Amino acid sequence: MFLDDIYVKQRIQKAQNLRELGINPYANAVQKGQSTKEFLEAFKDLKEKSEEERKDTSKTSQVIGRIKFIRLMGKAAFIKIEDYTGILQIYLSSNELSEGFTHFKKYIEVGDIVVAKGFPFVTKTGELSMHALEFSLLTKAISPLPEKYHGLVDIEMRYRQRYLDLIMNKEVRDSFALRSQIVSNVRRFFEEKEFLEVETPMMHPIPGGANAKPFVTYHNALNVERYLRIAPELYLKRLIVGGFEAVFEINRNFRNEGMDHSHNPEFTMIEFYWAHKNYKDLMKLTEELFAYLLEKLNLPTKIIFNEKEIDLGNFKQISYVDSLVQIGGVPQEVAMNEDKLYEYLLSKGVKLESKMELGKLQSEAFDAFVEDKLINPTFITDFPIAISPLARANDDNPEIADRFELFIGGSEIANGFSELNDPLDQLERFKAQVAAKEAGDEEAQYMDEDYVMALSYGMPPTAGEGIGIDRLVMLLTGNVSIKDVILFPALKPQKKETTTKE
Repeated sequence: MFLDDIYVKQRIQKAQNLRELGINPYANAVQKGQSTKEFLEAFKDLKEKSEEERKDTSKTSQVIGRIKFIRLMGKAAFIKIEDYTGILQIYLSSNELSEGFTHFKKYIEVGDIVVAKGFPFVTKTGELSMHALEFSLLTKAISPLPEKYHGLVDIEMRYRQRYLDLIMNKEVRDSFALRSQIVSNVRRFFEEKEFLEVETPMMHPIPGGANAKPFVTYHNALNVERYLRIAPELYLKRLIVGGFEAVFEINRNFRNEGMDHSHNPEFTMIEFYWAHKNYKDLMKLTEELFAYLLEKLNLPTKIIFNEKEIDLGNFKQISYVDSLVQIGGVPQEVAMNEDKLYEYLLSKGVKLESKMELGKLQSEAFDAFVEDKLINPTFITDFPIAISPLARANDDNPEIADRFELFIGGSEIANGFSELNDPLDQLERFKAQVAAKEAGDEEAQYMDEDYVMALSYGMPPTAGEGIGIDRLVMLLTGNVSIKDVILFPALKPQKKETTTKE
């Protein structure tokens, strides 16, 4: 228990000493005043003025921040405090603070949150600072911060104690601030396109909308199992049936699968559905979205991700089979032949089930030989219909779907297609998925008779797409691990030390 730490005990004692002096170590109802950034901006011209002009003690401001540095100099001290906007240096002196300075020396430490009121001045080294006329403690930190020069570098601790990670690492705060701006601008983009934002259930009676293994929970009042949402797709398309023509949802999804640098069991997506449009319209819209985000966030077109340069102004397109041949190096005659492709994959060390149809084999080949080579934005089109149970079949070739996936930096960023709106075709696709599940495919989809009924009332020609928000944020912030863009990522349980009595 952290309370057993000797340094924590010392800080707890200091908090108690302050109480005995009539000072509340957890004060309240204090006005923030200026941020450190606002203070530095307001008095930035002070550096250019003469020494006489600088001495204007009437220009007082109040700031609040966490102490990140202390340098004692007898009856004076310099501290640096940090708030959300930046760092400010403050000069403290016993001349102005009297007994308050004594309390500061005895009881205030790095990590404490304090409030200071004073006037601006420029130090001999040219740093714009505050000369404090008033100073007091707001919050006593009883756990010490990590040592200054090493900081918080332990990856496991950073994820488990994200609050400490945010305190110590400004670049982490900046990444999550940018994430917020990305989500805000994604929402604004679709609102400007006259899409309606909606909310659909997160607990489903039937998991659907994607091939994934669901989390199962239990509803006591209804006495039934429920599934955490793996995708909102089928509910959103019900809304298109109901008469809405353009809807989107920024949603949390849950998939009971493995974790790696690009997968977390709980993740964020935006899904949107657009009546009277097709998958080609979605590809155009997706390019527009990226251009919009780069402009609004003031980001360059060419970015560095995972040590590779990516040109977000250069979107390309290639069919699924052509990507296997031209990018994956699979011979053309092999890529289109079930038996040959099966043997080819086995010869390359790809683990396969005993029986897989051509579309599934092509998917295995794509994952093994193509995906991680798609660095610049690439739309992969003409997916095998066998791996596209909710997509519309192509009119000229029913073996492929009117579907695309967008890959950037070696990862899938988006998935979109012209929606299947034939209720009888959809019913047969569901039956095939049920057969696959009964044969052992845990990620195959369930039968959803209500969705088939919804389609029976008529859904207009519609296109729909999902974009992974976490992966989009990874790309635009330069973080190569999904754990660095999710505030509280899923982690393995901590091992607790146990002792046994002899």
